[in-house]
Amino acid sequence: MQSRLLVLGIALLLLAVVGAVLFPVPMAHVQLPAEVLFTVAGIPITNTMTATWLTMLVLVAFFWRATARLDLVPGRWQNLAEVIIEALLNLVESVAGPQMGRRVFALVATIFLFVLTANWLGLLPGFGTIGLWHEGPHHERILVPLFRSANTDLNTTLALAIASVLATQYYGISTLGWGAYLSRFFNIRGGIIGLFVGLLEFISELAKFVSFSFRLFGNIFAGEVLLAVIAFLIPWVAVVPFLGLVLFVGFIQAFIFAMLTLVFVTVATTHHGGEEAREDHHH
Repeated sequence: MQSRLLVLGIALLLLAVVGAVLFPVPMAHVQLPAEVLFTVAGIPITNTMTATWLTMLVLVAFFWRATARLDLVPGRWQNLAEVIIEALLNLVESVAGPQMGRRVFALVATIFLFVLTANWLGLLPGFGTIGLWHEGPHHERILVPLFRSANTDLNTTLALAIASVLATQYYGISTLGWGAYLSRFFNIRGGIIGLFVGLLEFISELAKFVSFSFRLFGNIFAGEVLLAVIAFLIPWVAVVPFLGLVLFVGFIQAFIFAMLTLVFVTVATTHHGGEEAREDHHH
């Protein structure tokens, strides 16, 4: 068994060396901002925008295919969709409770599925390799990819962060009411200490915009740079285990973003005394 593994290792090493010599992989052009492909009515269309549209198209196509014909005995597409939705729903309800879990399920599931799909699509062949030739700043030819992982654009991750934070405020106000919710930030009854704690709460809400957006952006962008460097240094073989690592990181980042949103909404809809807010609060 050990001899077979040794032979396999040597063969993979030789394949990497031969591939690096005969079929070298050029160093990818790493650029922090998203590249502009073209403009429509003066609006720049970037490769992360096309990747975002592709992500939405994939999700819509999958769930349309899964729900086009619902049967008591589900087919493979319907069965896969049911497994995904049921797992997410059970997780959300276990954190937020049955009532609140049903209310925020659509938000949490949408964030998770979008971020996960966008992250994994970025690893497909064609992302970063198929594009349009543009003239660079020094009159050199630069390949601008048609697709670049959506979450490597800070604009995308910031938009997700804004949606998450604003949704948290909405659920908090609609569940507790304006007075009870705003008392988190303007606790006059608590005196100086209460006002100071409220100020910290307000700052923490603003900090979510930065932490949410930069965490997701930084991890996904770093993963793409890592793959580009490894493919350039040791092409064809050494990049395979790193693909698995980036797949795992893409899943973890989607899970963290969605779960933090769920936790923040759960905290925002809970009374200060720890009593869980109920649906009949306003009735």
